[in-house]
Amino acid sequence: MFRGASEVSLDSKGRLAIPKRYRDQLIADCDGQLVCTIDIHQPCLLLYPLAEWEVIERKLSRLSSMKPAERRMQRMLLGHATELELDNQGRVLVTGPLRNHAGLDGKVMLVGQFNKFEIWSDTAWQAQIAADMAAIEDGELELTDALKDFSL
Repeated sequence: MFRGASEVSLDSKGRLAIPKRYRDQLIADCDGQLVCTIDIHQPCLLLYPLAEWEVIERKLSRLSSMKPAERRMQRMLLGHATELELDNQGRVLVTGPLRNHAGLDGKVMLVGQFNKFEIWSDTAWQAQIAADMAAIEDGELELTDALKDFSL
């Protein structure tokens, strides 16, 4: 279970340091093997432990390559999927095409999302949080049945 938002730096070579509090879990769960792909809905990346990504791959393999929308989903997610490995300093190398998709440079936000991380540029993350808060304050949040029953 990954939770919380951590500000991390992306170095000039495109390496991102995974916060220490996650490293032991990632080494134990997936031997430091990760997969990163684009988020098709947001300007961010999705970083999965290998076993969690394999679940996604199985779902994608059941989609039809003959249906344009399903093929498009396969192309976008699998075509950008890149295997990453934690190095001895707990860093992963994020490739240029992935960095470009999310506009990553310098300060980056690593956001835990249960079984994966989202990787955002700091600027895009701050804008997304502001937009989310404004939607809630303005009553624009669509209350699904699950949200109607949700309480803290």
